Amino acid sequence: MSLKTTCLIVASFLIIQGCSMTPPRLPAVPSTWTAKAEIPGMPGVRHVPGDMAEFSRDSFDALRREQAYRAQQGQQGQLPPAVFLAISGGGDNGAFTAGVMNAWTATGTRPEFKLVTGISTGALIAPFAFLGSKYDGTLKEVYTTISPKDVIEPRGLVSGVLSDAMADNAPLVKLTRKSVNEELLREIAAEYAKGRLLLIATADLDARRPVIWDMGKIATYGGPGALDLFVKVMIASASIPVGFPPMMIDVEVDGRPYQEMHVDGGIVAQVFAYPAEMRINEAAMAVGVNRERRLYVIRNARLDAEWADVERNTMSIAARAVASLIHSQGIGDLYRIYATAERDQVDFNLGFIPASFKVPHKEEFDNAYMRALYDLGYQMMAQGFPWLKAPPGFALPRAVAAGQECVR
Repeated sequence: MSLKTTCLIVASFLIIQGCSMTPPRLPAVPSTWTAKAEIPGMPGVRHVPGDMAEFSRDSFDALRREQAYRAQQGQQGQLPPAVFLAISGGGDNGAFTAGVMNAWTATGTRPEFKLVTGISTGALIAPFAFLGSKYDGTLKEVYTTISPKDVIEPRGLVSGVLSDAMADNAPLVKLTRKSVNEELLREIAAEYAKGRLLLIATADLDARRPVIWDMGKIATYGGPGALDLFVKVMIASASIPVGFPPMMIDVEVDGRPYQEMHVDGGIVAQVFAYPAEMRINEAAMAVGVNRERRLYVIRNARLDAEWADVERNTMSIAARAVASLIHSQGIGDLYRIYATAERDQVDFNLGFIPASFKVPHKEEFDNAYMRALYDLGYQMMAQGFPWLKAPPGFALPRAVAAGQECVR
């Protein structure tokens, strides 16, 4: 390499380093203060690892709201079963859950969920699944009619490298705001008042920690600020690093302003139900509450190892390795949730995309692919969904296995 060429390369690198197109940000929260950071004007709307005492308190507050609402309705006696729904990430594979939800309504067996959680594409679905059949049409429209242009706006190579992502998520923000409005927040706040919970997880990239957002509590604050935060959290949970820009969320510590950088919750977990530190059955029994609990986990992915002919080049190898990591993480999440549910005597039910689904996936948000996946989820639920009582590969006790055959 000539001296002239070397100088040109070094000069180009220095120019790139000095020409960032990324908007400036407020300072990140210092590491020693991360636990003290709050959303200005909306305290207590989220939880992070290590604050289980606060999470437990909020859970008991939800129980008291449920009991108060039942008393207002003249309902007495034992509490009804608490049904939980956990929706995983998976990008455009979220069409599977949309189909399941719509068919669940059509069968007349869809429960009212006490708790709904979502990560990544699951975060975009969760508010609508939480509110019930009224929003089935919204889910179907989003996951069967959109195309890439409705979600992302690609940036050029240079602008992508010089900014904070290779694509702009403005189309996704616009699409989300079309349905997530102040009326929807009022409806969620009304359900929160009945003791129901809607939780979404993001990843705080500065602190490298998961954050669980109490979306119902955010909704109770109302107004433009609450709506803006609600949408930001949904988008942040689905913002794949490098692909989509992070969402910058304003916080404060002792009145001083900072910003946190939040990205796809899928980098810390593919799906979650409730913190494993929470022994919900023991805690409920301690205050005299004894009720049945059922958990439905929908993994928007196949769980088998999909074969691929990997090209011998850096990008193909990297992409395959990342996909393998996400696949393994997702299975690990299911084992963790299952173990927690078994400990807490929660009836575990798992659904996922079967290995038999092999419709070509030509690009992200491939409309034909999503429609086929929506139809698959719909038909599986309409015909009696084959919920598994344990993750694949887990050896069930004989009695449980026999019961699973009956469920099928």
